[in-house]
Amino acid sequence: MNVIKKIYSFFLIVLVLVTSPFLIRYLLINQKINILNNIYFNFPGIITKNKKCPTYDALLNQTLDDSFSVSIINNNGTIISSYNDEVPRLPASNQKLFSSAYVLSKYKLNNNLKTFLLKKNKNNYYLLGQGDPDLNYEDIIELISNIQENKTINFNIVEIDSKLNWPSGWTNTDKLYEYGSPITSLAIESNHNKYDDIYTLRNFIKNYLKSKFPNSKVNIDFLDSEKTFYLKDITEISKIYSTPILSLLTLTNSESHNFTAESLFKNASNTWNDNDYIKLKKWLENKGLPATNAYFADASGLSRKNRITTKLVVLFLDKMRYSNNFQAYQSTLSITGVRGTLAKRFVNSELSGKFFGKTGTLSNVFALSGFLYKNEKPIIISIIQNSNKIDKEKAFKLLRDLYYLKSC
Repeated sequence: MNVIKKIYSFFLIVLVLVTSPFLIRYLLINQKINILNNIYFNFPGIITKNKKCPTYDALLNQTLDDSFSVSIINNNGTIISSYNDEVPRLPASNQKLFSSAYVLSKYKLNNNLKTFLLKKNKNNYYLLGQGDPDLNYEDIIELISNIQENKTINFNIVEIDSKLNWPSGWTNTDKLYEYGSPITSLAIESNHNKYDDIYTLRNFIKNYLKSKFPNSKVNIDFLDSEKTFYLKDITEISKIYSTPILSLLTLTNSESHNFTAESLFKNASNTWNDNDYIKLKKWLENKGLPATNAYFADASGLSRKNRITTKLVVLFLDKMRYSNNFQAYQSTLSITGVRGTLAKRFVNSELSGKFFGKTGTLSNVFALSGFLYKNEKPIIISIIQNSNKIDKEKAFKLLRDLYYLKSC
C-alpha cells in the first residue's frame, strides 16, 4: 500500500510540474485572478512566445523600409510579427508611455502635487513647490496672503539649480518654445511664458508684500532646494493642491505635455536635484523587460539621446495589462477620433475609438504605439520611424491595415 501511495504521489508531483506552466499561462492570458496578475506584473521576467503569421509579416515587408521598426503582440501575449524590432530608435513622446507608468506605480490616483508656504521662527518664510503645471499667480496670492506683518519679513523662494532646468539632449531650439519650457519646481503655468521666470515671481511677491505691509522691510532670497537645513523645526502655514495625479497623467499622455511628464517623474523618483533617469531603466529591468540596451535621458521624449526598441515597447505595454492600475493607465492615452493627439485621426470611421495610444513627433522621428481593439480584444502595436523623410501617413495606413487584417 505504501508503495502504491508513493507511486501515486510521484505521478501527482510530475503532473503538477508538467501542467503548472500551462495552467499559469492560461490564467495569465485570461487574467482570471487579480493577485496572480499583480504578481506577474511585478515579477522580474516575462512570459511570451513567438508565432509565425505570414499575412502580418508580408504586410510589414511590403509596406516598410529600413527606417521603420514595428512590433505586434496579440491578446495572448504572443509576438505575431516584427520588423527591425531590436534596432534602437529615438522614441520622441512614446517615452511618456514608460515614465507615466512609473509615476502611476508610485502614487494613488487621487494624490496631488503640492505648493507650500512654510514658516520658521517669527518672520522667516519659505515657498516650496513640486512642479504643479497649473500653478498661477492667484495661487501664489492665496499662499502668501497668510504672511503676518512684522518689522522684517524674510522670504525664501526654494528652487532647483538653474543648471538642471533642462534634461540632457534638449536642443537650444527646443528651449525657445513652449514645449521646451524649463522644468522647475515653482513654475507659473508650466513656464509657458518665458518672461514669467523665477525673477518675475520674486518681483511679484515683493510688490505684493510691500503693498500689504508698507512699513515692513521685505527681504526676498533664492534658496537651492538641495539644501534642506531650513526644514528643521519648520511649520506649514498653507498649501495649494494640483489636480489629481490621474488628471495630470492624462495631460501627459493624451495631450503630450512635456513639462507635466518631467515634473511628475521628478516627484515620483525624487530626482529634482539631478537629471538622472536611471531609476526608470532599472524599474523596467526589474520587471524582466529587455531594457539593457535602452537609454533614457528624460521622461518626456524631447531629448535626442533617448533610445528604445519597439520590442521593448510592446512587451512593456503587454505587461502593463496585468497592473492593478491598467484601466487608469489606458484611460490617460489618446484615442483615435475622440481625444488628444489622435482626436483628428479616423474620425467617423470604424477605427474611431478603437486605438488607445501615444504619438511621438520630433524632427526626423515619428512614433505610434498602443492598444488596437479588434473584436473587443487588444493587439499591441509599436511603430517607430527615424528618417529625414518621415511618413506619418504610412504609419497610420499600417494601423488601419492591421485593423482589417484577419487575426492570426
